[in-house]
Amino acid sequence: MAAGGAVLGLGLWPKQSWALRSPGQLEVLAGTQFDLSVGETAVNYTGKTRPAITVNGSVPAPILRWREGTRVQLRVRNDLPPGSIHGDSTSIHWHGILLPANMDGVPGLSFDGIGRGESYLYEFDVRQGGTYWYHSHSGFQEQGGMYGPLIIDPIAPEPFSYDRDYVVFLSDWTDMDPARLFARLKKLSEYDNYYQRTVGDFFRDVSNDGLRATLSDRAAWGRMRMTPTDLSDVNAHTYTYLMNGTTSLGNWTGLFRSGEKIRLRFINGSAMSYFDVRIPGLKMTVVEVDGQYVHPLTVDEIRIATAETFDVIVEPTGQDAFTLFAQDSARTGYVSGTLAVREGLRAPVPAVDPRPLLTMADMGHGDHAAHSGHGATPAAADPHAGHGATPASDPHAGHGAAASVDPHAGHGASATAMQGAPAGGMQMQAHPASETGNPLVDMQTMTPAPRLSDPGIGLRGNGRKVATYADLKSLFPDPDGREPGRTVELHLTGHMERFAWSFDGIKFADAEPLRLNYGERMRIVLVNDTMMAHPIHLHGLWSDLEDEQGNFHLRKHTVDMPPGTKRSYRVRADALGRWAYHCHLFFHMESGMFREVRVEE
Repeated sequence: MAAGGAVLGLGLWPKQSWALRSPGQLEVLAGTQFDLSVGETAVNYTGKTRPAITVNGSVPAPILRWREGTRVQLRVRNDLPPGSIHGDSTSIHWHGILLPANMDGVPGLSFDGIGRGESYLYEFDVRQGGTYWYHSHSGFQEQGGMYGPLIIDPIAPEPFSYDRDYVVFLSDWTDMDPARLFARLKKLSEYDNYYQRTVGDFFRDVSNDGLRATLSDRAAWGRMRMTPTDLSDVNAHTYTYLMNGTTSLGNWTGLFRSGEKIRLRFINGSAMSYFDVRIPGLKMTVVEVDGQYVHPLTVDEIRIATAETFDVIVEPTGQDAFTLFAQDSARTGYVSGTLAVREGLRAPVPAVDPRPLLTMADMGHGDHAAHSGHGATPAAADPHAGHGATPASDPHAGHGAAASVDPHAGHGASATAMQGAPAGGMQMQAHPASETGNPLVDMQTMTPAPRLSDPGIGLRGNGRKVATYADLKSLFPDPDGREPGRTVELHLTGHMERFAWSFDGIKFADAEPLRLNYGERMRIVLVNDTMMAHPIHLHGLWSDLEDEQGNFHLRKHTVDMPPGTKRSYRVRADALGRWAYHCHLFFHMESGMFREVRVEE
């Protein structure tokens, strides 16, 4: 039953497009004219039949295949039944696609949404190539199954070759009504954090680190009312992970002949999950990230943040089957598939890696312990604690420091420079005044750093070569070429127990838009003041990530922000209109980590 997947066959495939079916692939709709029906379809991944929200009856939605330089028309009809748990209205957002603001598919900003029984015509020129995806931006529909792959064939020849091409779409499914899951997070945010430290862990740490260091560590975490095991808000205790719409038991299979080059288009279309992906026995050469070419990078493993895409080339040989293995970053579960010479084969599935623990250094506290937004004091480090410290007052803690304000920011953001002193210099990070005494802010980072070369929590020292942002570099120079004319700094803020998330401690409902002048080149600096990672997505505009010296490095549509990091990217405001700007962890966005960006004359 877990292998059943979505129930198909509604007979709604578009007549204007042509559909392809290759072994191991989802339904493909290609051309320039598309008819898409949003409806409700029964699915069964766990032994229980539940209603999913679907496009043309499938989870994931069909692969849409466009061509750069064409003009596409997509007629989206809302066929949701009355009384659907997924609501009355719907929408489709084309993630990472450059288009007019009224085609972006965000109700309240782009348009009013698509009411039941109504249709909406999306029409725009295709101005890019690469691997992308699409999903609903209405209610809880993205969590309910409304997402799909999007491939754009470029006009110019690609700088690499391959013999076969597969989409590997990763997602997370819950049998719960997504609205109920959200309500549970608001009431009991730590529900899925099963693996909290025990008395046995305490005595083990005493044995390894000493009593003083262990007590200091526990006290530091206690002051924050957080735990070092809290790596994800929702994980495999609630979710069933899917690969191309099927579970591990379904064994999605991509066929190959020995010696062929296979292109795998990994898309993380999940609501709340980071996936660490590897293929035991095979190297992966990363050639494209977020739809943009990068210098080829050969690795063993990649961490794919929610909403990111990675295209890799693999050359399977020497055995008949290889396992595609995607474990969640909290190490609570995985989903697997297979590359094989014929259907029905499997290769050994590796064990999930050991569960990591967060440290104070992970959260940007350097050799200081954390402090809350309510006046808790930092602490001097115990070098043996790893993630704990003994209390000591620091008059420069900075949680109430006034931030320098950019008068053009429109929301009082700090405009300090991207590169602060390294942790060794102990220069404290300034914070916007809106965080001071804020009941929605439970932590502030003190010595954040870009950490572009850090593979991430749970991936360090695992014996495998892991792709990092430092390793990945765009295959082209800065497409704009200008230095940014101004800088805006935004802080990613939250309160773990209240499950409240925001920018600068100001939730979306109370925030002023971030205003950009049409045609300007500006720098956005993000500081993660929380203990969670946040994949930040700016609609309609590219995010050109800078390296640690402030040079153009990597073009992206979604920038991952691990805890305790401070990263900058350049934005060219070349698209007029109102745009969404948000964390792509679905329930963080729903809880307030969302801003409006206005590009105006």
